[in-house]
Amino acid sequence: MSVERPAWLKLPEGFSLRALFQRNSIATSLFWLSAGWLIVALLATAILLSELYSRALDTSLTETLEFHIETLVDRVLVSDPASEEVRVGDPRFARLSSGWYWTIRDAGGALVNFSSNIVGIVLPEVTTPFDANNTRVAVLKDPFDQQIRVIERNVTANGVPLRITVTGSLDEVMELVGEFRGQTLIVLSAVAIMLAIMSFIVARLALRPLQRLGKAIEMVREGQNENITGEYPSEIAPLADEVNELLRSNAQIIERAKNQVGNLAHGLKTPLAVLRNEASAAKESQLSRIVSSESEKMQQMVSTYLDRARLSARSAVVGKKADSINVMLRLVRVMEKLNPKVTYAMVRPDASLPWFRGDESDLEEMAGNLLDNASKWAKGQIGVSMFSERGKSGPMLLIKIEDDGPGLTEDEAKEALRRGVKLDEKVQGSGLGLDIVKELVDVYGGSLQLKRSVLGGLLAELRLPAAKLGGLGRSST
Repeated sequence: MSVERPAWLKLPEGFSLRALFQRNSIATSLFWLSAGWLIVALLATAILLSELYSRALDTSLTETLEFHIETLVDRVLVSDPASEEVRVGDPRFARLSSGWYWTIRDAGGALVNFSSNIVGIVLPEVTTPFDANNTRVAVLKDPFDQQIRVIERNVTANGVPLRITVTGSLDEVMELVGEFRGQTLIVLSAVAIMLAIMSFIVARLALRPLQRLGKAIEMVREGQNENITGEYPSEIAPLADEVNELLRSNAQIIERAKNQVGNLAHGLKTPLAVLRNEASAAKESQLSRIVSSESEKMQQMVSTYLDRARLSARSAVVGKKADSINVMLRLVRVMEKLNPKVTYAMVRPDASLPWFRGDESDLEEMAGNLLDNASKWAKGQIGVSMFSERGKSGPMLLIKIEDDGPGLTEDEAKEALRRGVKLDEKVQGSGLGLDIVKELVDVYGGSLQLKRSVLGGLLAELRLPAAKLGGLGRSST
């Protein structure tokens, strides 16, 4: 049974305890930097406040003792120093071992009058000299091992010299300072934590435009937008503009590369045709045979590299994606019409299947070529299934195409994946061939594996980068 937290216990949006320990995070670095600085600053503040409070209490104690001396002086001036009328009203002078005592002595040092709590104890002597006001101050310990502040003053009352001594407990002052320091540290620690968390939340809020910019770039990469849109703060807006300019420049470069590939193809077509025609006109000549053979190799090499350049230029366009389910359904229907004797069993994927992050025609070429190859070698059954996987670089789309044909051995499968080898080289057919499939797979950062199928033939596993999740609620075309 889950219990919902009260509103005052819920963490602010954008804040999580796990986020406080993320590495390489600006907000985390700011939090720990603020926390460290606040700890030092507030600790120094606590020490300073405690010192000021201690001095204030010490000054107050001194003033209180001087007030009591003045009270005793006033009373001995109007009455006999030994009379009961010479008293101090502070009740601490009546409490045992309180550290608060007073005495009146004559010139010989004999006690003339004293507080009631001094009976039975002997206070230590003050050895410091008197100042110009016939007063001296010292810090001593009483018989109960308490620190006391002692103020003595020499006065003359009615012609009789007297020494009046008043003491106060310094331990009480230290206890009050200790309590104050503890409470101050608690309060300032709470303030430090709140300020550090506030700085973390402020940092998270301040970095939200960067998160929005990252989301906008992701939407461009996933094909949802052609460029970055939205309004950003003045500090981040130039970055968004530069990324848009980079996208525009990239598109222009790709377009120029495609045009240059076309120009190169047209430029080489005529010279190669002339070489082949001239060579065919003199078939008996050794030179003509060499020219014919080498020009044919040149034609193949030009075609291969032009195809690679075309594929790289087309696949480098940012922001394309394709509905993988619709593409495979369409390819299967086409193959069913072209090969009526073969049964195609496609496992209907679930709604979590991701889209292909790339050009739709590229997916058609890769999957279509593998389906076409399976159709040529299958005895009568082909299986098609699609899954989603988690790869090192992110989510991947896995397409499995298997047949019940003769299949390939492990060595043959490795040989078939070598550059320039086609699976269907012994069977007449059309299409880009396995070599172009491997080129496209490399361009997209995917992989192609050939294994033994449970149907007895070949299993081709095609892994490609995935875009956002698709779903089954899409119309097939």
